[in-house]
Amino acid sequence: MNKKTYSAGIMAQAFWFNEFKQYLNLVKNGYNTDEIKKTVIKENLFGAPNEYRAKRMYGYISNRVSVIEEDLAKIFYSSDLATQKLINLIAVIRKDRLFFEFLYEVYREKIIVGEETLALADGKTFFNHKESQDDSLAEWKDTTKRRVQSAYYNFMTEANLLRSEGKKNYIITPPLLDIALERYLQAHGEAAIVKAITGEY
Repeated sequence: MNKKTYSAGIMAQAFWFNEFKQYLNLVKNGYNTDEIKKTVIKENLFGAPNEYRAKRMYGYISNRVSVIEEDLAKIFYSSDLATQKLINLIAVIRKDRLFFEFLYEVYREKIIVGEETLALADGKTFFNHKESQDDSLAEWKDTTKRRVQSAYYNFMTEANLLRSEGKKNYIITPPLLDIALERYLQAHGEAAIVKAITGEY
């Protein structure tokens, strides 16, 4: 997981599960990094509107895949759709410290105390709290914080951690982790990720 600085880079991304899966399938089929890049850009594998966007998508997704070890990729290939989506989410939070902290400090705490919904106001409270701890966040524009928060909620919905209920509230739907994935994360010192996405105490 990224232990360095907070980033707003997630607001330029989407969940991109299908693209993430396509990339991993190319790895499984023996493609190297250069071959994957050529396939993605020249053949527009991700269906990007233009070459610039194709290159951007390749960069983001390649970055995600870079934190997927071979053994975790094997779990991905053999898992059901729900688990594969969670692995995509895990790749994102391994690279994004602030998103991980949102899951751990807000989503997990909601589950622990028995609350059933996550509101947009909860995100605002989180950012206000973080600003008091980190001067760099205090420099973010309000529009940036709103876009980052929106990305968090969208990613969590795509990964089935939330279910949208109107424009301001989301139903919390904590997943049951596949035992192979849970054991893998525990064995690799990532019990905190298990807790963050399942609400374990």
